[in-house]
Amino acid sequence: MTTAVPRARRLLPRWREYGRPRELVVRYLLLLLVLGLTVGPLLWQLLASLKSTGEDVFGADATLLPRHPTLRAYREVFEQVPVATYIRNSLTVVVLSITSQLVFSTTAGYMLSKPGWKGRRAVWVVLVASMMFPFESIMVSLFLSIRDLGLVDSLAGVWLPGFVGAINVLLMRGAFLAVPREIEDSAMLDGAGEWQRFRYLYLPSAWGAIMVVVVNTFISAWDDFLWPLIVLRSENHMTLTLGLSRLQSSSFGYDQRVVMAGSVISVIPVLVLFVITQRWFYKGVSAGAVKL
Repeated sequence: MTTAVPRARRLLPRWREYGRPRELVVRYLLLLLVLGLTVGPLLWQLLASLKSTGEDVFGADATLLPRHPTLRAYREVFEQVPVATYIRNSLTVVVLSITSQLVFSTTAGYMLSKPGWKGRRAVWVVLVASMMFPFESIMVSLFLSIRDLGLVDSLAGVWLPGFVGAINVLLMRGAFLAVPREIEDSAMLDGAGEWQRFRYLYLPSAWGAIMVVVVNTFISAWDDFLWPLIVLRSENHMTLTLGLSRLQSSSFGYDQRVVMAGSVISVIPVLVLFVITQRWFYKGVSAGAVKL
């Protein structure tokens, strides 16, 4: 009995490790504030899309919860615009972007992590400097290049600017630099060639960073609106985010509930992907940050 009391005390949480009660209250209040700012708009959007025609979305009489929940707005989205075509086009761009990003960001990151070749630091500096320029500063010249290639109003023209990203190359470089040099030396002594070391040693160790590249590429390609708006012309080539913007046109009456439903539809794939890959995503962020 006497030994059970000290043991129970050791198992109890110690306030000294977590901070004072006042600090804990402030910390959790800040976390709730951040949660409300990030999740609140999405939740309001979902609830507004479930409202019936007679309920106000904005104004003094509007309520947060729908009085008579209905899926009418979602049915109208599929009736007014070809959502299946938009989703197919967006998935095509996403698959092409993820494939090219994985192939070239992993190989380029691997080469940048290997010392001993001339120009390595210059390439690294160019990649970092390219991240300082916003997309709007190169948008016109990029469009002229796409036009000269004859890729206007095509999914290839949407995908080509996202062929490979500097941030993903640097992320993979940081993940590969975290691999101990001794492991590679032992693999070389066992007779493993360059390709074998890259495939069986470096890639498995950078699985978390690869998931980060996949998630970031998916989100940027799926949510991109400005560049498809510039490149695409015909409806059968529109991506989901661009096509759903037609719900706000005057020909459809601009029903706020339908617009909210379209926005929820476009967000669902991103949320599903993040929930599935969040464990590897956070590991990859921390791994890619090493020696970046």
